[in-house]
Amino acid sequence: MECYGWGWASVPRRWLTQRHLIDMIESVSRRALSGSSGSYHVRGAELARDRRLKSLSATVVFLDDTQHTFQLDKRAKGQALLDLVFHHLELIEKDYFGLQYTENPSNSSNSPDVMRWLDPSKPVKKQIRSKGGQFFFRVKFYVSDPSKLQEEYTRYQFYLQIRRDILQGKLQLPVSTACLIASYTVQSELGDYHPEEHGPGYLSRLQLIPGQTEEMERKICELHKLHKGQLPADAEFNFLDHAKRLDMYGVELHKARDSTNKEIQLGVTSIGLVVFQNNTRINIFSWSKIVKISFKRKQFFIQLRREQSESYDTLLGFNMQTYRSSKNLWKACVEHHTFFRLHSPKMRPRRFPLTLSSRFTYSGRTEYQTVEDGKYRARVERTFIRSPSKRLVHGVQAPVPEEKGKVAVAPGRPPRPYDNKVQSLGSREPRQAWGEGNPSDEEEMNGAHTQGGAFSPVLGSRILSYVDDDTAVERNIYDLPDYSEPTSSPAPAPAPDDGLVTICLTPDEQGRFGFNVKGGLDLDMAILVSRVAPNTPADRCYPKLNEGDQVVYINGMDVSGMLHEHVVNLIRQCRDTGNGELSLTVRPNALYNALAGTDEPSEEEPPYRYVPDAPQATVGSDALAQSMLLLADGLASGALIAQYEQLYRKNPELTSLESKKTENQNKNRYRDISPYDVTRVILMGSINGDYINANYVNMEIPGSGIINRYIATQGPLSSTLADFWQMVLEAGSTLVVMLTTLVERGRTKCHQYWPNVNEPLTLRNLTLTTTSEKTDDFFVFREFVLRDVSTGEERDITHMQYWGWPDHGVPGDWRQFTGFTERVRAARTGIVEPAVVHCSAGIGRTGVLVLMETALCLIEANQPVYPLDIVRAMRDQRAMMIQNASQYKFVCEAVHKAYTEGIAKPLLEFSR
Repeated sequence: MECYGWGWASVPRRWLTQRHLIDMIESVSRRALSGSSGSYHVRGAELARDRRLKSLSATVVFLDDTQHTFQLDKRAKGQALLDLVFHHLELIEKDYFGLQYTENPSNSSNSPDVMRWLDPSKPVKKQIRSKGGQFFFRVKFYVSDPSKLQEEYTRYQFYLQIRRDILQGKLQLPVSTACLIASYTVQSELGDYHPEEHGPGYLSRLQLIPGQTEEMERKICELHKLHKGQLPADAEFNFLDHAKRLDMYGVELHKARDSTNKEIQLGVTSIGLVVFQNNTRINIFSWSKIVKISFKRKQFFIQLRREQSESYDTLLGFNMQTYRSSKNLWKACVEHHTFFRLHSPKMRPRRFPLTLSSRFTYSGRTEYQTVEDGKYRARVERTFIRSPSKRLVHGVQAPVPEEKGKVAVAPGRPPRPYDNKVQSLGSREPRQAWGEGNPSDEEEMNGAHTQGGAFSPVLGSRILSYVDDDTAVERNIYDLPDYSEPTSSPAPAPAPDDGLVTICLTPDEQGRFGFNVKGGLDLDMAILVSRVAPNTPADRCYPKLNEGDQVVYINGMDVSGMLHEHVVNLIRQCRDTGNGELSLTVRPNALYNALAGTDEPSEEEPPYRYVPDAPQATVGSDALAQSMLLLADGLASGALIAQYEQLYRKNPELTSLESKKTENQNKNRYRDISPYDVTRVILMGSINGDYINANYVNMEIPGSGIINRYIATQGPLSSTLADFWQMVLEAGSTLVVMLTTLVERGRTKCHQYWPNVNEPLTLRNLTLTTTSEKTDDFFVFREFVLRDVSTGEERDITHMQYWGWPDHGVPGDWRQFTGFTERVRAARTGIVEPAVVHCSAGIGRTGVLVLMETALCLIEANQPVYPLDIVRAMRDQRAMMIQNASQYKFVCEAVHKAYTEGIAKPLLEFSR
């Protein structure tokens, strides 16, 4: 018998069938050879390799119309593509940007119902349906102030985006503003105006404004001549600085219908939800007034904060076109609120594994994080190439190459060195050819109450709650933090003397240290660094000086008890010493440490006014002349009045609760005219309580160190006579300006609050005596003596009455009015205490006088004059200042005539 040996048995060959052989092999594999055998799936590995080799192509169109195709793993998420794009552009401040795509490639509309933002958290393949999908690099979050952008290249990308918005008709603007903005484009691309290079029609081939005409080109040319000396970065900064003031800046409109079925458009911005009708802004719902935003099917809802006097919630509903458009608007609200209002995104815990409602959250970085990072990030010098404007249809429009390093030269002039290479100095901030007034209310919600547009963080400790966490609720709701109530555990204030740092500065060749300060004893706030200009001694010093640092000592002198003007003068005097060295002892980041525990916004100064201030005649004169050209054009076209009528009458962020209290209601002359709580005058020694219908109004004159201080109030009632003079006494005022008569058209406009000559008036602990009175056709000038009986202190009071000025009307002669304003200015010379100004309500004629005096001071300081910004600044301190369009038009005409006729002109000290 033949046998085969298997090491464990001998089996007769005749018994060894095929089945037995297989069983024995498997048995050996399992038991005896389990550690010394293996298998390899060759075909499976080949298929896996092929799967890995498969990738997704994504073509991105940039703002300069160049394109680039990126290769992605087909399972890659949106963030991977964004990272590739940012790396390709070498973009540092990337959080403002995103990628858009269309779900329907055949539809070229820019409507938000067609375009989608790429979601970084979802796979790219699942978001775009077409093969070889095309994406568009765009600005997603429009910065409220270009000075927040540290990198010139970032500002250049914003410049390209806004220029595109204008040309596509998305950003609508009046012709005068369009011409001004276009002139900065011309300056950026063609450089200084030279008659030999820029002959007639040199703008006709550039695509600058929709519906461009020869008349527009003529205006652009005149403005272009005023920009001499501005580098491309300067011109682009000024371009952005004017664009930010437009009502539709950064607004993506969503079509809707209101409760009356009227067609409206809803837009989301940094300040909140904006309502437009026929491209005219008709309402604003700021984030701080909104409690919840939600949608259900095609309906979109906002719940407004309940006022103390209300016993109900206000819920506003809008009908969107589709469910998708309703959800898109809701998502845009969530993203914008998180980006502009929070320290960092708040991630919700996943309470339920399944929910019927949307669970969208914004997971990117916030503006606060971006701005904070920019303060500590070293600025990088880089070179980039600017893209020229497109040519008009009748011209030759060449495609813009993607190759970096070559730029088409505009026709009609020889090439210059910087046409092919623009050196971008990342640490250099552009000069401002256009001075800053108070920015628009669009600038408010990025953090600070923007009397100067600075970023002020909101509470980072607040948790966002979402009603849609309830699985039974199908409405999608986003709760906004409660901004009106303080947190239970605010961040502690820094200790008085801990963490102080000493910084030594030497002025540059122009005598500048390169920083701004705000605050002072007169402003009831600490001295804080409000601006640090790039590439200046303050920016290059070590340790570094930062915005928000509290200045404690200047050259060893304690400044905690100094007035603002004294602090500024002390800094300026340092440059006149031997070596000009300035020693600052600061408490770092005092502003942000304090704001970490409060919702109070920071009051800022206009950006990039250096201290010490060394005005330059060219830049200042150009800006002033430009503003006067705009003023004249706005008056001629009617655009000036249209813009005024769109301005809010009351700041929606400010309350007037004190005036509504029962004990105070009879102290108001008019029921609907009330002082803001935050700026109201508080009486200290009145037996009738601390309320009076009056507000502090401070108007700063940039570049001059001047702050004109006013108390704007109503005409006294018979019952508030004592309170009025108590206010004058406590404020230290020595000038009272009255812009009304006692009775007009049979109605009492103001109670006579002074006695006849040599007839003393006794009011509780005060006596008032009229020592003189001079009257002419339109004015009355009086001199009073106010005596405090308890202390024996006497004070001389000048009283100036303009009685030839009708209520709700305007003076009959602008020269007469300007002359009166000059006499008011002369009377307050050398006085730092507030001047008391009143008419009947304390808003209309009072506002006209404040605007006129402010404008005259700006002209003398060689600063541009923007009347609408002045009105906005006044209305941020007292509601409804300048009551109607006729008053606004009158004062604007008076300002322009005073300038053109040489009545007001820059002083020599600001013209050198």
